[in-house]
Amino acid sequence: MNNNAPTFAKQDSLKFFRTLNSRVNNYFKENNIQKTGNWKLYLKTIILFSVFLAPYFLILTLGMPFWAHLLLTIVMGIGMAGVGMNVMHDGNHGSYSNKNWVNKFMGGTIYVLAGNVYNWQVQHNVLHHTYTNIPGHDEDLDAGRVIRFTKDAKWYNFHRFQQYYSVFLYGLLTFNWAITTDFKQMRSYLKRKLSYGEAKSPKILWTTLIITKVIYVSIWIVLPIVIGITWWKVLIGFFVMHYTAGLILSVVFQLAHVVEETTNPSPNELGEMDNTWAIHQLFTTTNFAPKNKIVNWYTGGLNHQIEHHIFPNISHVHYGKIAKIVKETAQECNLPYYEYKTMRSAVIAHFKHLKDLGMKPELI
Repeated sequence: MNNNAPTFAKQDSLKFFRTLNSRVNNYFKENNIQKTGNWKLYLKTIILFSVFLAPYFLILTLGMPFWAHLLLTIVMGIGMAGVGMNVMHDGNHGSYSNKNWVNKFMGGTIYVLAGNVYNWQVQHNVLHHTYTNIPGHDEDLDAGRVIRFTKDAKWYNFHRFQQYYSVFLYGLLTFNWAITTDFKQMRSYLKRKLSYGEAKSPKILWTTLIITKVIYVSIWIVLPIVIGITWWKVLIGFFVMHYTAGLILSVVFQLAHVVEETTNPSPNELGEMDNTWAIHQLFTTTNFAPKNKIVNWYTGGLNHQIEHHIFPNISHVHYGKIAKIVKETAQECNLPYYEYKTMRSAVIAHFKHLKDLGMKPELI
């Protein structure tokens, strides 16, 4: 990271993370299980890729009315988001498998989702996971001027309506990946000399980005047109697929960090944070619908965001089990453990928080 990055406190008197880490390690040791994925994740991978790709092949091979075409692109978007949250996410965190090549392969599925491994790992693994909810460092809080996610962001008059229009913008997430975001991010990250793991040559990174984008466009746009599908149907379907996936991913992401309970701490004048990294995660992250089996399965454990942030190298298939350990340890240390019992309550809380942030500052 650059020299302006915040530094976290080295020790805490409660020794929270040392105790928690010991207990979680004991859980895996006593149950003789690995921290990576298992058959449940492998089966889920097959199911989600089928939901994502089967409609694509049906569209290519079967003549169908346009309404059926659109319905299938919505299904593709649901599968696309599912692959991203479950397969790609675990792969790029190194938690899908205990084999490095498998993690790289699964992490590389982001190319089929219109993203880029290097950009995603820098933004997510480095900036978001290290500097969670810190304005100016966690890029997940940066929506330009259009949405105000923190009190530190500049207020504009149109923010008074952001609780209404934000949901429409959320759907553009992966569509922007496909056309502009990756190019802007790569230029910015290389200029700042950011990397995750071993740094790669800029020439290799740019070449990889351009080649994968060309292949992506060829698969999702050029091929359907070449085999005879009307171009405007292809483009509308492409947009609908991305809009569906983007809306799902954006909402899931925001419920974990942009709600009233979570904080947006900033470093002091020396660039130092008040808490250790692990305790910082407790103050800036929240869970939602932890007992909902459908949400648990589909979101890849991202509803157990606290567990994920503290143990990003543990596969999400284990979060339901270790959540009890994390919660109990936090409570023993008189630390927060934020959670919404249902997804509905979390969604309501998020948009209420957007409404509060949209108010003119001096009126708050």
